[in-house]
Amino acid sequence: MSEVFDVRRRRLLQAGAVAVTGFSGTFLSCEALAADKAVVSMQLGWIPGGNQIGEVVAKQMGFYAQEGIELKIESGGPSTDGVAVVASGRFEVGQISSSPSIMLAASQGLPIKCFATGLQQHPYCFFSLKKNPVRTVKDMAGKKIGIHSTGMILLKALLAKNKVPEKEVQIIPIGTDMSPLLAGQVDAIAGWQTNTTALKALGPDRIDLRMWDAGVRLYALPYYATVKTIQSRSDVLQRFLKATARGYVYANANRDRAVDMLVKEFPNLNRADEREAINTFMTYAFNQNTQVHGWGAMDPVVWQEQIDMYSQLGQFTKHTPKPEDVYTMDILAATLASRLKA
Repeated sequence: MSEVFDVRRRRLLQAGAVAVTGFSGTFLSCEALAADKAVVSMQLGWIPGGNQIGEVVAKQMGFYAQEGIELKIESGGPSTDGVAVVASGRFEVGQISSSPSIMLAASQGLPIKCFATGLQQHPYCFFSLKKNPVRTVKDMAGKKIGIHSTGMILLKALLAKNKVPEKEVQIIPIGTDMSPLLAGQVDAIAGWQTNTTALKALGPDRIDLRMWDAGVRLYALPYYATVKTIQSRSDVLQRFLKATARGYVYANANRDRAVDMLVKEFPNLNRADEREAINTFMTYAFNQNTQVHGWGAMDPVVWQEQIDMYSQLGQFTKHTPKPEDVYTMDILAATLASRLKA
């Protein structure tokens, strides 16, 4: 009986809409929009913050709503294996700090692929001071280099790329703050150039050695989903990407307002620090490549370089993944026009 009642009720409502508007499509389009709304839960590998400025802006400006998307940002952290969570099918989209994590997952047979990247170049750097500069990778020879455990393979890749024997470098495990460099315990220290809060302690005498410039080209903040989601819910991922691109473009052009939105979303953040950070952050999100291919674009050449490098370093314990196992260009191709106009 309830199903019959629901059908009759919908017909009465449609008839009422025709009487009021004189156009039967008004009610139908609203009903279709509601039925087409999709929840997208995005699993992070960290606690949400400045890296989500594009998503926050897209959410608060209504860009996701206009695409029929309800975005939920799922917090990560040291105890959360975000890749495993997304691979299990629990959430639709994931974002990880660095692209190698996706390659390693693919080599283990996890059914995930990258479909876009937040930053065009990885902002990983080695910082030193003018009184004891490390301007090139070759300058690392005979030096003490402080690095977090998660960045160890990046340092090894950097040394191998620049033909500096590991035995000539003293690697010192550290935490995430800059105090070992200031205290003279290390000669250079690794971190993200976008982390302006931590970098303030180093002052104006800081010297930056960018990993990208030194030959190790990785992506940062890549977006990924399961193969099943990419195949069966491509339209949802396309709408998600269109809205996110609009959020990034708006944030880049309206930085003060974007930071206001960010701090409103995450009140624990320091507005002054985030306002300074966005200037550096956007230089990584937009470059000559995005002018041609739009925000979020990826280069197959860069992906192949990464796969080859990690294979040569023996990082793939099972097998070296093929490019088509690691990423897809389909979502980017389907949204190109929208992302260029975002």
